[in-house]
Amino acid sequence: MDTGAWHRLAVALRPRRTRSQAAIAILFVLLGLGLALQVRSNAQFDGLSTARETDLVGILDDLTARNERLAAEERDLQATRDQLSTGTDRSTTALEEARKRADTLGILAGTVPATGPGVTITVTDPQGKVDAAAMLDAIEELRDAGAEALQVGSVRIVASTWFTDARPGTVVVDSVTLTQPYTILAIGDSRTLAAALRIPGGVVENLRGLGGDASVAESATVTVTALRPASTPAYARPVSTP
Repeated sequence: MDTGAWHRLAVALRPRRTRSQAAIAILFVLLGLGLALQVRSNAQFDGLSTARETDLVGILDDLTARNERLAAEERDLQATRDQLSTGTDRSTTALEEARKRADTLGILAGTVPATGPGVTITVTDPQGKVDAAAMLDAIEELRDAGAEALQVGSVRIVASTWFTDARPGTVVVDSVTLTQPYTILAIGDSRTLAAALRIPGGVVENLRGLGGDASVAESATVTVTALRPASTPAYARPVSTP
């Protein structure tokens, strides 16, 4: 058999892709994704099913408080919108709103002190095993739980804050070396913040796994006094509107 004959035979025996085969392949991919999502959902359900009743109550309270906070913010924004659109004295309303925005931005930027309900967390580290990553996890958990103002030791925590390791028993926060025990002040819904820290596998449990510990005290008034200097952007400018 010559070369041409062998080539024709190979072409004839070669598997051909058809639309039905492509459809079947897509179905298999979708089936695989569905199974993966189901496994992930089951894993999350298993984690909740093994949690203690008190932990489940804490998680439920956390979710309820977040929903209530979002609903309150929505009502405030709608009321402000209505005042600006239908109010008889729009300039006064706009000025009051601008002042509120300035106060809010000052709290977020850390340029003004803040007070309100919240929690005080004291982190002890007798073995010097609590590192910068563990402290950052605590800050992120508090932020996720709705903390509006944060302070660690003498340092105000803002969006640009950074953590790094130093010698055992110390952590550097924005170039300031802090020694244990570390004190974290957080302003927000005290019950929600405390529940977020105490959930299974959360901040308190992780710190204990490192050989440290954390006490969480809820309070009706927490005052954050550490300040950050106001900075002027070197490059960013507001967008002008016509």
